[in-house]
Amino acid sequence: MKHIITIIAFFCMIGSEAFAAAKKEDIQKVETYLNSIKTLSADFVQIASNGEQVEGHLYVEKPNKIRMEYKAPSNILIVGNGDYIVYYDKELEQITNIDYEDIPAAMILANTVHINGKELKVTDFAQDPGMTRMSLQYAKAGDMGPFTLVFANNPFELKQWKVITPQSLEVSLSLYDTVVDGQLNDSLFKFNKRAETHAKKKGKYNKKK
Repeated sequence: MKHIITIIAFFCMIGSEAFAAAKKEDIQKVETYLNSIKTLSADFVQIASNGEQVEGHLYVEKPNKIRMEYKAPSNILIVGNGDYIVYYDKELEQITNIDYEDIPAAMILANTVHINGKELKVTDFAQDPGMTRMSLQYAKAGDMGPFTLVFANNPFELKQWKVITPQSLEVSLSLYDTVVDGQLNDSLFKFNKRAETHAKKKGKYNKKK
């Protein structure tokens, strides 16, 4: 289940210098961008500090719907329908259900993001002419460490997130060919084992919808 860390670990003490470095307008810009997204689709490349690299496609529809299709050799499919998340190992045909309340995924999936220094805190911030990097942590993050969002500045767009897993691996997920607020078929967020198994056998995974 290590691949699910990329979505469930999206997200303790906060250093006053880090929070001060992120000016109010910087925080507002990130909030406004994330809150403006209704749907998002993108190709992604996921790289872990142990050298593992996988590719796939991401679909998000607010609130709380997500689909991550990993290309071979990963054989993993993740589908969240708004009530729970299904983690499906296509090779083993093994299903695991995960409650939303058990994962700090609200940064991408929630309708409204509030970086208010209470529930969600800035732990680090850096900015240069091309990129903005903001590290954040939920107050109730449990074993999860801070996560970092990386944005291109012109135009302002989410390009990458990084997390540190409970196993101390750094995992980064970079987005490419991102489409914001495009129309997504609701069937993307409905898990049907028979249909998914059929799609696997027909080689239909990982193609854009």
